Amino acid sequence: MPDTITGKIARKYMGHFLDASFMGNTPVLYRLGKDLEEYNVEMNPNGEQKQNILGENTYQLSGYEVSASAEPYYAVVGDALFEKLQHIIDTQATDDTLKTYAYEVHLWEAGTAAGTLVAYRQECYVVPTSYGGDTTGYQIPFEVHYVGEKVLGDFTPASGSTPASWAAVTA
Repeated sequence: MPDTITGKIARKYMGHFLDASFMGNTPVLYRLGKDLEEYNVEMNPNGEQKQNILGENTYQLSGYEVSASAEPYYAVVGDALFEKLQHIIDTQATDDTLKTYAYEVHLWEAGTAAGTLVAYRQECYVVPTSYGGDTTGYQIPFEVHYVGEKVLGDFTPASGSTPASWAAVTA
């Protein structure tokens, strides 16, 4: 199912999707990247380094504040993600209407079911940071703030990018 990859993995094989239905009954997945030259998920680790009285250094990692920034994002009439972002701007929403799911799909790695790919789903908040832009088009850059636990599952690209199963895998 996935392309056979050896050596260095090309960036296009790490797929990032947002559910443009924003917690609707049927996911509407939008793949990020069309106008992006880069998309980095920043881990933002929270940790503390200390030195004890013996001169030894220790480090305690308490967690992560994972986020990403999508800039530019060009508005396209009829695009479900644009419609939601515009609604957030128009209403200056600050509540759970900003919440949706982010999907990270390993396009190089077969999933557990035939014809699927390894993927992770995680709740997130999508927050527009500005709107307007230059002569290249109407832009709505936004941030993605990941919350909750990542859930391992299978992704079925042949069905129009709809998640197949999201049962956590246990050892």
